[in-house]
Amino acid sequence: MDRRLFLAAALAGLAAPPLAPIRANAESPPSRTRWKVRASEGFDALAFLGPLAGGELYLRYYEADADAFAPRLPAAIRADIAALWQEAETAGFGLLGPVLSVLYSGGDDSSLASLIAASADPETLLLPAYRASNNWDEKDWRWFLSAAPRLKAVFEAMADAGFAAFRAERTAGLDARIAELGRDLAAYDVISLHEKLTGRSFDPQIEVVLLQFCKPHGIKVQGQTFLQAADWNTAITVRNAAHEMLHPPVPMDGAAAKAALALLEKDALVMRVVREHDPKWGYTTLDGLLNEDLAQALDQLIGEALGVGRNPADRWRQSDDGIHVLAGAFYGMLRDDKWIETGGSIENWLARAVDSGRLAPARLHAIAARVLERPADRLWPLIAP
Repeated sequence: MDRRLFLAAALAGLAAPPLAPIRANAESPPSRTRWKVRASEGFDALAFLGPLAGGELYLRYYEADADAFAPRLPAAIRADIAALWQEAETAGFGLLGPVLSVLYSGGDDSSLASLIAASADPETLLLPAYRASNNWDEKDWRWFLSAAPRLKAVFEAMADAGFAAFRAERTAGLDARIAELGRDLAAYDVISLHEKLTGRSFDPQIEVVLLQFCKPHGIKVQGQTFLQAADWNTAITVRNAAHEMLHPPVPMDGAAAKAALALLEKDALVMRVVREHDPKWGYTTLDGLLNEDLAQALDQLIGEALGVGRNPADRWRQSDDGIHVLAGAFYGMLRDDKWIETGGSIENWLARAVDSGRLAPARLHAIAARVLERPADRLWPLIAP
């Protein structure tokens, strides 16, 4: 299962100076987007499992916090957090904290107490929402059920060690940041562009959950909710919302996606990207890469329209070791079609692209090369072995 995580480090490195957003005027329709910004003790506790497990990826941000809090936990609990993290990766569950965030997002995430309650009765408090979501994965659920008693013990130990007060000491000013970001986001009507560029309806509410301990990840959870670091700027938040709400951009079991997948399976370059890239970036299936890259092409158009877009060549050269060749190609085709002005059904657009031969390797590679500013025979890897 491909995990839709985005990295703060990559996003911050690619962030262009924010431009003025498109603002409503007397002739503009009212904004379709309703922004909700909040915090969550429960999600912060899940995020803090990464530093407590000793992962190098997390200690570069939170080593001092882990050193301060870990000694408060029993040695057996500290050891089990690391063991759970390793077992989750070995079992294919993925990165423990981010994937648990998806699972627990179907219930009450407000506190450690709510995580403890959900861990004690997951089939009542978590399963109905998770099974009904786009995130449902039966294998993941089985692994989670087997781990739930151990997770409950971890959360109880964190509560006994005073995690709530520990977090509160480090989140001074969070309420002010929530209010500030909420005011800033009101100028950005992301949902109207989602609807225009996909031809389908969206829930007008986007929920942004600001966390203290989630770096370097941002995480799309159930529904139209995503988690991000509280100190990410408004431009990053808008770009994240533009991207994450799009998944999946087309029904992945529909005729258009199946036809595109059948054609792309014959593209040696695309399949090399799928098979040979570093799996830490996810997208280890063609289905996952198509889902991601079509969403990235659309979110690039949205970011540009709202004045927060990045240079597309720089973006895709510097992101995930340059694997998003398809994103560059789709974006180039959509720009050629003036999709930001016309909009329409993106599923029908994809079907037409297949039928007209635009996804044939020679044409697709040429468009990607133009957008990515690389020779067509050097699209990936960025540096030939």
